[in-house]
Amino acid sequence: CIALELVCRPPAFAQPFNSAQVEINYLLDYVELSGCEFHRTGRWHDSLQARQHLRTKFEYFAARKGIETAEEFIDKAASKSSLSGHSYEVRCGDCTSIATGAWLSAVLARYRVVAKRASGTP
Repeated sequence: CIALELVCRPPAFAQPFNSAQVEINYLLDYVELSGCEFHRTGRWHDSLQARQHLRTKFEYFAARKGIETAEEFIDKAASKSSLSGHSYEVRCGDCTSIATGAWLSAVLARYRVVAKRASGTP
């Protein structure tokens, strides 16, 4: 019975549903390829460092608190410091910095519009 239960029951650290994982991976790739700078822990970091940090936080939260949607990823892992509670910021080029959560939410919305068009869904 125990062996069967271990096989049939999903692990407590189950990854999000496939569509959410695709969207989260897109957001992580977007962060890295953006070339923008990300402010956390009192200093600016390049886009590769930001991606690595957000990926690590995603894995932590997915394993412990569950992340089932891209919105939960943005809210739980990509918007603010878990330690200080300070919001992350992003700045691209000479533009003024904005909250990373708002920036990623806009990126996600654009991604969904393009994905919907590509799938032919009205």
